[in-house]
Amino acid sequence: MLLLSRKDILSVFSMKDAIEADKKAFVLHTQGKAKVPLRINLETDDHSGQCMFMPAYVGGEVNAAGVKIVSFFPGNAKKGIPVVPATVPVISCETGLVTAIIEGTTLTQIRTAAIAGAAIELLAKPDCKIGALFGTGGQAVAQLEAMMTARKLEEIRIFDALDGRAEDFVLKNKPLAERFGTLLIAAGTSKEAVVGADVVTTVTTSAEPVFSAEDIKPGCHITGVGSYTPEKRELPFELLQRAARIFVDNSEAVLSEAGDFIIPMQQGVFSKDMIAGELGDLILGKVAGRTGKNDITVMKTVGFATLDIVTAAEIVKKAEAASVGTKVEL
Repeated sequence: MLLLSRKDILSVFSMKDAIEADKKAFVLHTQGKAKVPLRINLETDDHSGQCMFMPAYVGGEVNAAGVKIVSFFPGNAKKGIPVVPATVPVISCETGLVTAIIEGTTLTQIRTAAIAGAAIELLAKPDCKIGALFGTGGQAVAQLEAMMTARKLEEIRIFDALDGRAEDFVLKNKPLAERFGTLLIAAGTSKEAVVGADVVTTVTTSAEPVFSAEDIKPGCHITGVGSYTPEKRELPFELLQRAARIFVDNSEAVLSEAGDFIIPMQQGVFSKDMIAGELGDLILGKVAGRTGKNDITVMKTVGFATLDIVTAAEIVKKAEAASVGTKVEL
């Protein structure tokens, strides 16, 4: 069995690799080559955290199974440990043996950011120059890298509802941004962040929309990443009404879990018929994407285990080729 740490993963697996892995996962999912039960969420008695189990089998060229064990414990931030810790065992479907155990917090960060990266690559205008990133939590750095990997952005505005966090994030991640030739700016308000932006990524735990739809300019692409429960939403319903094309990662999961869509559907101001399709449909050419420079496009993701298993399998492949990781016997 191969054990892969955060250091191991980052030494062999780039954000570009992650974007390609996610695109492969979207295609396999859309082709019906994955079996993915809905995520199991278990909340603690004191409501201090959630434990989630995301099993999947992926056939085709991957032919692997596994389960991501991931938790959300906001109080971990004060303890200096990950708010969203995770572990991913990978099972070979040739032998049924667990062939690898991967540090899942890093895998989650990379594959989640790569969803937005893939969406930007496929839906955003080619000449995007200005980006906006909402949220500075554990997912934010990877999301920043995905934005800069998918498009050559001159400037990214960072906004966080908590005072000082955007400024701290900009300072800490200036070296990363400079590698891409991108200027990071701490935005004082959500309006300052989105006005004039060509691409927007939201990765917060907000229960209310984090920006106003009227501040989004024609031609902008928005990816909603953060909200993943029926009572939370980052995107205003007016944005969905303005959007020319709306995509999701997994229709069943999004319509079961994403308050961004569930709440406006309950209010009668949004219909699932307004969704153009899954990103896999777009990659396979089954549906059209952006049709004009002024189209507003939206991608909503809640994540699903196919992404984790395909990404994990690709990480293991690269790690084995580079002789990276620790081999153990149980």
